[in-house]
Amino acid sequence: MKISSNLLIAFFALSLIISCKNQPEGEAATTGEASQTIAKPSTDAKVYGVTNGNVYWAATKVGGAHNGAFQIGSGKLASENGKVTSGVIEIDIKSMSEVTLDDGMKAKFMSHMKSPDFFDAENHPNGEFTIVSVEPLSGNPEANSTIKGNLMLKGITKSISFPANIVVMEDKISVVSPKFTINRTEWDMKYNAAIIGTAADKIIHDDVSLNIQLEATAR
Repeated sequence: MKISSNLLIAFFALSLIISCKNQPEGEAATTGEASQTIAKPSTDAKVYGVTNGNVYWAATKVGGAHNGAFQIGSGKLASENGKVTSGVIEIDIKSMSEVTLDDGMKAKFMSHMKSPDFFDAENHPNGEFTIVSVEPLSGNPEANSTIKGNLMLKGITKSISFPANIVVMEDKISVVSPKFTINRTEWDMKYNAAIIGTAADKIIHDDVSLNIQLEATAR
């Protein structure tokens, strides 16, 4: 049976429309080469240890989506005069979870996500985010600060900037970011990416939505 060229064109056009509508949520983070200057706490800084935290993620493809989280394994933040000035958090890649699939499909999916096609968790079990600067932000109802830092995934480090709501108290700090996106291919995760010429109906979108939520307690 021959398939008309018009039908093929319609199919690919529909795939592209669905692909565009099913994009991950959030504003794109500003990314670039890794910053060489890292914020360091002064001798007067108050140090807080991260006690609870997750990096929630969402990824989309033509006709589908996946959601889950990474646990923040450890970390610390420093504040001076009621403002966060420096910090580092460790992201436990092997803790990656997914919440949309049943158990049978989930095991296969998670095995693939932790393979070299994506996070290569065996060789890179931890990611890391190191703060470069924290600046006040106005005009955003969901955030009061812009955090710039170096994000290391899969052994690759890039700088990213994103908004976050930071609350500093005497005994704890909370950090919650609105959803923002990063392009996974910048960290060498190119499986079924548009950048390598993947067919329109097979594309997994390059942008991934992230949402950071953590608490740190005074030491």
